[in-house]
Amino acid sequence: MTPEGEALLLQGGLELGLDLTPHLPAFGELQAALLEGNAQMNLTALTAERDIILKHFIDSLTCCLDGWLGETAQPPTRLLDLGSGAGFPALPLAIVYPQLQILAMDATRKKTEYIARTAARLRLAQVQALAGRAESLGRDPAHREQYQRVVTRAVATLPVLAELALPLLEIGGLLIAQKGHLTLEEQEAGRRAAAELGGELFHVKHFGLPITGDPRSLVVMRKLEATPAKYPRREGVPGKHPLF
Repeated sequence: MTPEGEALLLQGGLELGLDLTPHLPAFGELQAALLEGNAQMNLTALTAERDIILKHFIDSLTCCLDGWLGETAQPPTRLLDLGSGAGFPALPLAIVYPQLQILAMDATRKKTEYIARTAARLRLAQVQALAGRAESLGRDPAHREQYQRVVTRAVATLPVLAELALPLLEIGGLLIAQKGHLTLEEQEAGRRAAAELGGELFHVKHFGLPITGDPRSLVVMRKLEATPAKYPRREGVPGKHPLF
């Protein structure tokens, strides 16, 4: 990472209330790993340093806003990154919050293999990667209601995310959904879906991505009671036929 890139990362972190100075070497290594991996497979269309830093690293860390990770009275330890792709937000979160035990899940095995290699390269022993579908994971007793946090970044609409994520959360756990522009219609549909699945949508924050000002929304759902056994529906159904 260039000195200009380091300065950009630090500035973006400060706007999120994070001092990333101790983590500069790790983020530099993550940037190198991303570029090397992208030369072998399609991980990201963003390859300029500024884009990687702001639209991958800093954007991933926006789920730290308002203390949903690491600053609560009982900080979470078990976190699932649903649809992790090239390891975002899982890998940046692992760098900043080493106490988190993170499972990065994606449907594409090549991507989860890349995440596992990169976690080993960065000595992030608390990160595991799993190739699979959330619909199947949510019916697996080894994963159903086992996580304190589920994070998602630009994965699906809120009703779909609710059906995929809430079955995986323990009661009292939180879904932290990172979105771009969020319409009132999607927000209301997400609220209704959360209620159907044993949860509540209780927090929405609209803000601009640090430095660029690009519109972002952070949506938080809480698991209040056990999700009905019929959810999640079989693979592919939640996306094709959302609850609301």
